[in-house]
Amino acid sequence: MNENSNPRPHTPGPNLRRAAFTFTGLGILLFLAAGTMRWAGAWVLLFEITIGGLITEAWLAKHDPGLLAERRTSRGQAGWDRIITTIMPLLWLTWLPLMALDAARYQTSLVPGWLQCAGAVMIAASFYIVYRTYRENSYAAPVVKIQRERGHAAVTTGPYAYVRHPIYASGLLTYVGAPLLLGSWYGLAIVPVMAALLGLRALMEERMLTAELDGYAEYLARVRYRLVPMVW
Repeated sequence: MNENSNPRPHTPGPNLRRAAFTFTGLGILLFLAAGTMRWAGAWVLLFEITIGGLITEAWLAKHDPGLLAERRTSRGQAGWDRIITTIMPLLWLTWLPLMALDAARYQTSLVPGWLQCAGAVMIAASFYIVYRTYRENSYAAPVVKIQRERGHAAVTTGPYAYVRHPIYASGLLTYVGAPLLLGSWYGLAIVPVMAALLGLRALMEERMLTAELDGYAEYLARVRYRLVPMVW
């Protein structure tokens, strides 16, 4: 029998086309507003986001293809979550050009080099937190929902032993790291707005999971902090 007559099920892998689109799209936003491509911080940001995303997807494709497939769909998303996840990308689309105008075109911010390097480290650290989260939680979908068909259960190990929402914590690191890396104080001033949206989403998610997911209320009683240990 021809070996191609019974093909193996498709296993999702890293999406190179989407990575290229992200790299190009973000690059256009940054460099058009900057008026130059000679901007080291922007290149570092683009490569960190693109390579970090590809490595993460490659790891998921090998170790948890079910989660990778789940992360590529938004089915079952709650209405309130759809509103928040629509606002946040729109903020990014205005935030990145703002930082480009500030840091590169008009050079109105003077961020020390060591802080720019710290921003790059924060972004790299955010991807490490994402990796640790995915390793522990096979239900870490990009949208808030109960995955009953996948046997959804409360996860309490790994990063979840320290904060309730490690993915959001990694996002907060990126929000702080990106303007530092790009050299924009104005960009950093917008971070509280983005952090507030993360906080609102965390609160709404906890309310839903407490009502619908077995064991989640007990988990909340054990782990006090949502995003930042010893802070909130």
